[in-house]
Amino acid sequence: MKVNDDSIMIILSSPSGAGKTTITKKVQQKYQNFKISVSHTTRTPRPNEVDGVDYFFVTKKKFEDKIKNNEFYEYAKIFENYYGTSKKSVLDLTNKKNNILFDIDWQGTQQLSKFKELNLIKIFILPPSKTELEKRLKDRNQDKVDEVKRRLASYDNDITHWTDYDYVIINDNLENCFKQIEKIIGTNELQDLRLN
Repeated sequence: MKVNDDSIMIILSSPSGAGKTTITKKVQQKYQNFKISVSHTTRTPRPNEVDGVDYFFVTKKKFEDKIKNNEFYEYAKIFENYYGTSKKSVLDLTNKKNNILFDIDWQGTQQLSKFKELNLIKIFILPPSKTELEKRLKDRNQDKVDEVKRRLASYDNDITHWTDYDYVIINDNLENCFKQIEKIIGTNELQDLRLN
């Protein structure tokens, strides 16, 4: 099982609520050759989420069977639920000559980085401050109060992992943040063209 090493693979990580999922979707809309790596998860779908599009929603038993069978590049347990990137889904995307976007956390990034055959560009997105992050988490109104508290509690640990990344971007304004990511993509696409 060999991935196509011409594919650019961008990891977008951030503390929960800093905007990485919104930015991931914006990148995919603008660049048709970038596809989001759809993770597996054991968490319950939110009302607007679609199985196979947002996540592959699976039972805990099925997820743990996949761990035993070594089917993941990376997986982690976050807030009582498993999340993971399957080797098969990455292979399917690169076989179709797609570039890949990974919307994963720092734990997943550390695990993916061990696979030297993956052509990774790692970007860490931070909110302007913890106060702003709390405001965003409350404003989006997707999580219960104790879930917001848990996410804020993990923020202090999350931000210590910025050194694992190639680029760190402060998301104080969505458009500015997106423009910086466009520059990174442009640079790497040019390098890719020079190599061929």
